[in-house]
Amino acid sequence: MELRVLRYFLETAREGNMTHAAQRLHISQPTLSRQIKELEEELGKKLFTRSNYSVSLTEEGMLLRKRAEDILDMADKTIAEFQALDEINGGDIHIGCAESNGIAPFIQVIQSLQEQYPCIRYHFYSSGTDAVNERLDRGLLDFAIIIQEADLTKYNYLKMPSQDHWGLIMRKDHPLAEHSCIHLHDLIEIPLILSRQAMREEMPRWFGEVQDRLNVVATYDLLFNTSVMVREGFGCVLGFDGLVYTGPDSDLCFRPLEPALTSPMYIIWKKYQVFSPAAALLLEKLKENFSEI
Repeated sequence: MELRVLRYFLETAREGNMTHAAQRLHISQPTLSRQIKELEEELGKKLFTRSNYSVSLTEEGMLLRKRAEDILDMADKTIAEFQALDEINGGDIHIGCAESNGIAPFIQVIQSLQEQYPCIRYHFYSSGTDAVNERLDRGLLDFAIIIQEADLTKYNYLKMPSQDHWGLIMRKDHPLAEHSCIHLHDLIEIPLILSRQAMREEMPRWFGEVQDRLNVVATYDLLFNTSVMVREGFGCVLGFDGLVYTGPDSDLCFRPLEPALTSPMYIIWKKYQVFSPAAALLLEKLKENFSEI
């Protein structure tokens, strides 16, 4: 399976049309059709359903699309790293990042590094911790910023000098908006939107046995879309302070949990990882600024 053919396959999948894909790839349409057919024969599976004017992915094609994207991302990252070996001034650094205002100290570090090495480029991948860790494990990321304890059997890490505070985000006309803080008994009957990750880690410790009595109407990975759910009256969300705007002109408000619930932040990287020169520079800078545990 050639990387070139995988790029042909992805372009065809994106365009949904052989002719348009061939034009973007600067090859003839018969050549593209032949390459796709040979790929299907190599894999022993049909990748596209064809009609007169378009093509669409089969289930097997959708699986290959995901795999091809990962393979090509890794190939491109490897090429970029080798190209940067002799040029310490530039390079690409790939960072997975959980959703948090607590990344500000990290951004301050890379900003100071950029002043010294303005040709370094930073590529951020934002998602939940599980998805970020998966990409780190596959070698698609150099570092990850996570909001949970790090797995010491797999990763080295630095503790960030910040942590996130949990609270209830609700409409300002909600009865609980009159409270200065939210207690456990306040949450038992109201419709709640909870973080999937937190339900496995922070929430069981805070809720205890009461967790089974909660009215959980939805779960989420990233917080922003839940603000729409709250505005529409679908429920109240437990989330981090500062990620959803709750200022004076907002129809939403945030009230902290009592007793307080906080989540630590860590920068992690794989054990025995070989860094590009640019990523090694960043790690050195991070160690200068944050405590290694």
